[in-house]
Amino acid sequence: MRILVLGGTAFLSAEIARQAVAAGHDVTCLARGTSTSPPDGVTWVRGDRAVGAAVFAGIGGRWDEVVDVSRDPVQARVALDVLGPLAAHWTFVSSCSVYADHSVPGADETAKLLEPLPAGQPGTPETYGESKSAIEQMTLAAVGEKAHIVRAGLIGGPGDGTDRYGYWPARFAANTDTVLVPDIPDDATQIIDVRDLAAWILQSAEDRLMGTYNALGDVVRFEDYIAESQRVAGAAAGKTAAQDVLRPDGEWLAEHGVDYWSGPDSLPLWLPAGHEGFQARTNRAARECGMVLRPWQETLEATLEDENLRGLNRDRKAGLSRETEQRLLALWRLEQR
Repeated sequence: MRILVLGGTAFLSAEIARQAVAAGHDVTCLARGTSTSPPDGVTWVRGDRAVGAAVFAGIGGRWDEVVDVSRDPVQARVALDVLGPLAAHWTFVSSCSVYADHSVPGADETAKLLEPLPAGQPGTPETYGESKSAIEQMTLAAVGEKAHIVRAGLIGGPGDGTDRYGYWPARFAANTDTVLVPDIPDDATQIIDVRDLAAWILQSAEDRLMGTYNALGDVVRFEDYIAESQRVAGAAAGKTAAQDVLRPDGEWLAEHGVDYWSGPDSLPLWLPAGHEGFQARTNRAARECGMVLRPWQETLEATLEDENLRGLNRDRKAGLSRETEQRLLALWRLEQR
């Protein structure tokens, strides 16, 4: 296939390009490349989509597949206008953040969506869900008969720049100090390996799959994920003894300034009340359409290998700093006397 990836330098888009080249496809990536380059073997067209339609001047011909991972409706609109008529199949990587209600476990693709961002309004981090909702709507309107909309959940695996899924195995691997873990043993986690997601996107392009699908991993209890993080970290270090873990409740953590989910001074994968379905949506439709998932334990092992390569004690985009964790541990112990 002749494939155009709008991106190709970051996490998922880079993995799509990498796998496409390995499969023998003719791959072009349109990307700025300000911090990284696309994988070897692709044709790299440097360009900034912020300039509008002119960015596509150096891209000609028809495409068997176009993959867009945009979060900006203005840029997505331009791409659809220019490239839509030239593409035999169009994949838009959306997000489960488009859903209006995150409280219901097991919800499927028919659940209500957020109101799309108004036409012509650029996306921002604060309007991420609304932006993706708007791009879904315009994609269906422009190329609906050949569109595959992929509503991804949390993507994990090697190369994850968000530092969320890798926080816990990396934290257990860093040293033997006591680890602060939220007391949410039965909460759901749901991560899809970036390699599995990329493989399904490419297979769907070859099969000309159309429609909208939740592209998610299987649900794993938070406590099972934590226990496996401990085990994998211990095995990598040649240790069998589990580290000491303290488990404050969510109310205490929130009162002491710990953030949910991601970002500085957060506890990744911990969610507030009302988000019981955020990491527990059904992936049945995608499974029935050929999405294959490796065991989540393999993703965790590969994530820790990547964390070790990148440095366990580096500054992170998500998780507690060591200083913050030590302060919270001391407060918790003091208050439990």
